[in-house]
Amino acid sequence: MENLEVMRAEAEWQRAGAYSVRIQGMNRQHHISLREEFDEHDGEGTKYIVLLDKGYPVATCRFYEISPDAVVLGRVVVLPEYRGDHTGSRVMEEAEKWIRECGYTRIVIDSRTEVVPFYEKLGYVSDHGGTIHSGVFDCLRMHKDL
Repeated sequence: MENLEVMRAEAEWQRAGAYSVRIQGMNRQHHISLREEFDEHDGEGTKYIVLLDKGYPVATCRFYEISPDAVVLGRVVVLPEYRGDHTGSRVMEEAEKWIRECGYTRIVIDSRTEVVPFYEKLGYVSDHGGTIHSGVFDCLRMHKDL
């Protein structure tokens, strides 16, 4: 994991790396249609972190502004062969670093219920709003103040 390159993706060719990971990790693995996986928040204005292993995209996440001080961070995907070695934590740390640099003070995330403990370890707390159904997943809204 320590040899992974971090790419802050804003250009289309860079976003293609994020899309590649999402197609492999969500569309193929969880049978989520492309229409469900890619929404109005993909494209210009949304920022992506892509972790690369020898140039190959292996993990990603995205964030976009919802208010002058807050962003939604989501579409956190790590390819199966890179899970369990802190790659997910690394992609989150890199996103949080960039979010701070952009001047935001709050991150909102809709976590799949089965990965809530992962986000709790990173300092996210539940908004106690109950379960949200998002596509094929049940999610819990969480946040972290920076």
